[in-house]
Amino acid sequence: MAFSIGNYSIEKPVILAPMAGVTDLPFRRLCHQHGAGLVVSEMVTSDVRLWDTNKSRMRLIHDAEVAPRSVQIAGSDPTMMAQAARQNVELGAQIIDINMGCPAKKVLNKAAGSALLQDEPLVQKILESVVSSVDVPVTLKIRTGWSPDQRNGLSIAKIAEQSGIQALAVHGRTRACKFKGEVEFDTIAAIKQAISIPVFANGDIQSAEQAKQVLDYTQADAVMIGRAAQGRPWIFREINHYLEHNELLAPPSTDEVQAIVINHVTALHDFYGSFMGTRIARKHVGWYLQTLADTTPFRSQFNRIEDAQEQLDLLNEFFAS
Repeated sequence: MAFSIGNYSIEKPVILAPMAGVTDLPFRRLCHQHGAGLVVSEMVTSDVRLWDTNKSRMRLIHDAEVAPRSVQIAGSDPTMMAQAARQNVELGAQIIDINMGCPAKKVLNKAAGSALLQDEPLVQKILESVVSSVDVPVTLKIRTGWSPDQRNGLSIAKIAEQSGIQALAVHGRTRACKFKGEVEFDTIAAIKQAISIPVFANGDIQSAEQAKQVLDYTQADAVMIGRAAQGRPWIFREINHYLEHNELLAPPSTDEVQAIVINHVTALHDFYGSFMGTRIARKHVGWYLQTLADTTPFRSQFNRIEDAQEQLDLLNEFFAS
C-alpha cells in the first residue's frame, strides 16, 4: 500500500500525526522504529522572530531526523509562511506540512490552524505562496470545516490540489467539534473521491481493526494516528501487521514494554539534557502507565524525581515488581 508524496515513496500506510509537545525527535524516531511510514514534527510557528526560544530551537533540529523529514508550520500570513517554509528547508526539512487543523485557542486567536478554514481565498493565497517558495513537496492538514453548518472541507481540498499541495490529511471533525463527537468518515471518503492526491484519514483511530475499517470505508491512502500512539508507539506495527495478514499481532511482552520505556526515557534525557529531560519524561511515562492500566501510586512517586538516573532506576524497579 505504498503511496508517494512528491518524489518520496512512503511504504507503510500509517502516519504519526504532528502533536505539539508530544512528537519531538525522540518520539518520532520511536514511532518510526515501530512501523510509522511517515512521522511529522511538532508545529513550528511561522513567525521566525520567535524561533529564538528554547522550545522552538528544539523543534527546529532536523538533521538527525527520520527521512523523509516532514516539518509542520502554522500561521496566517502568506509571506511569513513562505519564509518559514524556506528556512525550515534550509535547516533540512524535506516535506513542509501546513497546519489548518489545529483547534487550540492559542493557535486560533492568531487566526491560524483551523480558523483559516473560514477564509477560502486566504487559504489559497497561503498554499500558493508556500508551494511556490520551496522546491520540496508541501502537504496540508485540515478539518472537515469550521463548524457543523460550515463544512467546506471538500472545497478546501480542491483548492489544495489546485494550489500544488501533494498530500492532504483530514481530521474528521469540524473546528467547533474540537476532539468531541463522532468522526465524519463520510466527509473524508467524499474528499478522497474528489481529488487525486493522497488523502490521510485522521481522528480517533485507536486500534488495528479500526484502522482497517477506516481505510476500507474512506479508501484513504493512509491513516494518521495521533493520541492513540501516546504510551503505545507499537500501535503502528499492530496496524501494519493487521493490514498485511488480517490477524491481530500479540501485544508486546512486559519485558519489551520495559525496554521501550527505558530507551525512550534515556533518549529524552540525551536530547533535552537531564533537567528538561526528566520533566518531559513524566508525561510520556504517565501515558505508558495508562496503557499498562497501572493504578498504583507509582506515577506520583515518579513525578517527584528530579534526577535522570534515579528515574531509570525506579522504572526498572517498577517493571521488576
